[in-house]
Amino acid sequence: MFHAEAIRFSFQALRANKFRAFLTALGLVIGNASVILVVTISLTSRDYILDQIQRIGSNLIYAQYDAGNNPAMGVAAADYIKVSDVEAVRRQLGSRIVAATGVMNNFDRMRVQGGELDVAIIGADQEYPRVRNLDLLAGRFFDDSDVAQRHRVTLLMERLAKKLFGSQTAAVGQTVKIHGLQFTVIGTFKEKTESFGLSELSGENALIPISVLRYFSPIERVDPLYVQAKSAADVIPLTAVIQTILESRHRTGARYRVDNLAAILAAASRIATVLTIVLMLVSALALIISGIGIMNIMLVTVTERTREIGLRMAVGASRHDVLAQFLAEAVAISLTGGIAGILIGVAIPLSVRYFADDFAVPISPLSIAVAFGVSVLVGLVFGILPANRAAKLNPTEALRYE
Repeated sequence: MFHAEAIRFSFQALRANKFRAFLTALGLVIGNASVILVVTISLTSRDYILDQIQRIGSNLIYAQYDAGNNPAMGVAAADYIKVSDVEAVRRQLGSRIVAATGVMNNFDRMRVQGGELDVAIIGADQEYPRVRNLDLLAGRFFDDSDVAQRHRVTLLMERLAKKLFGSQTAAVGQTVKIHGLQFTVIGTFKEKTESFGLSELSGENALIPISVLRYFSPIERVDPLYVQAKSAADVIPLTAVIQTILESRHRTGARYRVDNLAAILAAASRIATVLTIVLMLVSALALIISGIGIMNIMLVTVTERTREIGLRMAVGASRHDVLAQFLAEAVAISLTGGIAGILIGVAIPLSVRYFADDFAVPISPLSIAVAFGVSVLVGLVFGILPANRAAKLNPTEALRYE
């Protein structure tokens, strides 16, 4: 019996028991679809998390005054990061950075909807929106002249603008009182990616030129200093350079914490990888269970078709032919279920794109290849025992089997 005949006989046998073959293959359909969907969900989650971090600023470096390493020294106002330090970083790093900016923080009370609200006042310069990746909603950001000439202008965050004036556009051109002085609202803004209050932006902030805020603060303290590197590969070297610049400009013993988001990106990537492996192992269990189901059904099939096997061997079929036929049946079941599972696993992520045009769902070709390979392997591994059992039947005893 040729291999083509073995395959033909296998499909004839499967068609004779369609419902049983369907139920046997169903486990592989679910298992393979699960493998692809698990990898897809994992990749989508990883890409989303990394994209959110990168939107905050994958090339972002931030520096803060930490403390003196000698408690007896105490804290001196001169230890804090100054505007002059920001300018020094710009001069010394030059072409290696996109921009550098400093932030000063203050608080004031504003009258909002008949009551009073504590508002965080942020002092910054014209580079701040670019470094912090802010979205302009209405109006404009600061320019060089606003900072240099100490203009009394302000930008309001989205929520504060709505509370004060009802909408973003309505806020532009209005005046607000900050520390007893009238400031003209020149724009409204928001973060492109929420930092959930973990940065200086709490959601209800007023942004004014840092040159103006210095007059409202008893001590000049930039906290933090932000630097955006041009190259992601240069982030870690620049982090060390900025640390050196700050320490060299202040008294010995003053300590500054200079960090970047590279470590967070790496940690998020590692977590996503571990999560993918764990979820794939769970999906692999479904495939193993499916394989056991195939083996169980094929063993039952061998028992049911004992007389047929004896008849074929009596008319000249060799043990190898019988082995090939039953092995082909097991592989056919697993491949059919596997391909159906792959199609379902690919169709679901593709259908998401029709409902969310701006949301890309990555499909891993490797997961498809693995799912297909596992389907073949399951058919071979779990089909070999029943096929071998069928091939070892004694023809005479098989013919007498009732």
